[in-house]
Amino acid sequence: MRSSSTSRWGRPLAMEGTGPAGETPPLSAATRAKIERNRQRALMLRQARLAARPYPAAPSAGTAKVKAPPKIIDTGGGFFLEEEEEEEHKIEKIVHQPGPVLEFDYLICEECGKQFMDSYLMQHFDWATCDNCRDVEGKHKLITRTEAKQDYLLKDCDLDKREPVLKFILKKNPHNSQWGDMKLYLKLQVIKRSLEIWGSEEALQEAREIRQDNREKMKQKKFDKKVKELRRAVRSSLWKRGTGSHQHEYGPEENIEEDMYKKTCTICGHELTYEKM
Repeated sequence: MRSSSTSRWGRPLAMEGTGPAGETPPLSAATRAKIERNRQRALMLRQARLAARPYPAAPSAGTAKVKAPPKIIDTGGGFFLEEEEEEEHKIEKIVHQPGPVLEFDYLICEECGKQFMDSYLMQHFDWATCDNCRDVEGKHKLITRTEAKQDYLLKDCDLDKREPVLKFILKKNPHNSQWGDMKLYLKLQVIKRSLEIWGSEEALQEAREIRQDNREKMKQKKFDKKVKELRRAVRSSLWKRGTGSHQHEYGPEENIEEDMYKKTCTICGHELTYEKM
C-alpha cells in the first residue's frame, strides 16, 4: 500500500509502504545474537546504576507549598486582576518496588572455557574467544587477502560470495598510505574455509605442490625464450654479408693425366682443370 503527499513546492512525494518490495531481508543468527547481547548489556548497565542510586532525590514526607490557580478579581474599572495564592499540600512518601534482576546471556570462550561478555574477536569476526586468550602472533593472527589467496589457494568468490562470507577489518597500507586499505582476515577462519574447499590438509598440500611445479615450468620457459632471443641477436650482429666478388686462391697444381692438371681454391674449394700443351 502506498501513500503520497505534496512538498512545499507542490511536487508529489511518494512514500514507500510495506509491500513485498519494501520488506527488509531477514537477519542472520549471528546478527540477532549480537543485537541481543547489546540489549542485555544495556540492561545490565541500567540495573547497576539503579542499584547505586535507585530513585531520584525527592522531597521528604510532609508539607510543600504549591501554586494554586490564579484568582480573578473584578476591579469595576473595566479590567480584571489575577491574584496568585499558594496552598499547602501534604506530600506522602512514595515507595517504589525494585525492578527485576535480569540474567545476562554470557558467551563461553573456546580456549579457556570461561564466560565473557564481549571481546575483540567476537566483535569483529564473530569468533568466541576472550581477549585474555587471544594469540595475536599465533593462531589468532590476521593475514592479508593476498596471503589468503596464495597460501591457502582461495579465490575471490571463496572469500566474498561463499556462505558464510568471511569477515574482515580494514587497515591502512603500511607501505604507502595513499594506496588502498588492506583487508585483514582471521587466519583460523581462512584455514577453515580452505579445508571446506579442498577437503583435507593432504589435498591442499598436493595442490600447492602442483601449482609450484607449474610456476617453475613457466619460469624456465620464459628463461629459455630469453636465451634463444639473445643468441639470435648475437648471431645477427656478428654476421656480415660480403659486398665484393670472391677472389680464388688456388693451391699447388696436381697432374691428373699426361697433359691435364687441376688446382683447388683454398677458400671455397673450387677446382680449376686445365691442359698444358
